[in-house]
Order: sequence, then structure tokens, then C-alpha cells
Amino acid sequence: MKITDDREFPAALTALSGITFPWEFDEEADEAGAANMDYEPYQEFDSAEETTGWIRAWTGNQDLDGDAFRVFGQDGTGGLAALWLVREGPLTAQPVVFFGSEGEAGPVATSLGEFLWLLAGGVGPQEAVEIGADSGVPQEELRAVAEKYSGVGPRTPAEVLAAARAEFPDFAETVQSWCR
Repeated sequence: MKITDDREFPAALTALSGITFPWEFDEEADEAGAANMDYEPYQEFDSAEETTGWIRAWTGNQDLDGDAFRVFGQDGTGGLAALWLVREGPLTAQPVVFFGSEGEAGPVATSLGEFLWLLAGGVGPQEAVEIGADSGVPQEELRAVAEKYSGVGPRTPAEVLAAARAEFPDFAETVQSWCR
């Protein structure tokens, strides 16, 4: 499989790295039943060495390397968001997955463009995988990034997550099979 632009940080992720995400508890969001987003974007991908060290530590499997992932963000507990390199083409076409700090793993978007709409809808990768949130408080600054960089029309968090779960229903089981 050929992946293009292998370690070049996509413009969409660079745009996210300039935004301050809502980390604090939002009482209004809680009363509305919407998730609070806990997400910290990186300014570049983790190095190949860091990614290999992480996947080995996360799975306990020293035979793995990090070549299938490009880590680009985290939550406050240390859970990581990554592109999962499973398709031909550019990094932006790869699905986004989340690895929680307590062993949770799941797909959150079928592509980087879809991930931008998830964030714009106020749902981060941790909330989607660990809590099962599929709605949040929309974020206008993130919507502007999604409109500019996603390459797809608007999506709700529920639509983004449903598509990711439908396309990658066995992701968590696959990750578990790597664990020792």
C-alpha cells in the first residue's frame, strides 16, 4: 500500500493546533446533555520512534512498530488520537482512531475531513470512544476549520461516528489481538 505525504502535517491539523479547546467543565453543556470536549491538538505528528514506543507500551507487544499510525492529539488523561494508515492515498484520507489511557480503543471518523466535523459538533475522540457521546455543543471556530479544510459537507457528530463504526466495526477487537 502506498501512503503519500507520509509525515507531512496536514494543513487542517495545523489549523487545529492554533485553537484553544474547551477543557473546562461547561455547566450549560452538561445541563443540555452534551459532552464537554477534552482534546489537545499537536503541532506536528509524534516521531516514528515515539509512536513505536507508545504502541508497544499500550499493547505490551514488542513486535509492533508504529508505522500504521500518525499520532496528532491527546486528551487530558493521555489518550491519543491518530490517523490509522489503512488506505492508499494521502494522510487526509485515512481514518481517525482513538486509544484511551485505560485501554479503550475505537474509530472516530472515516477521514480527517470527517473528524473536523466531529470536533465542530463539540465531540472529541475521548468523548466518542470512552463515553459514547454522539452530540456536543457546536464550536463555531472549529466549524470554520471544517468548512475550510474538510472537503466534505457538514456532518453531525452522530453521522460521523456512525459511518466510522460501520466501516471499522472490528477496530477494537483488532487492537485487542495485538495486546500481550
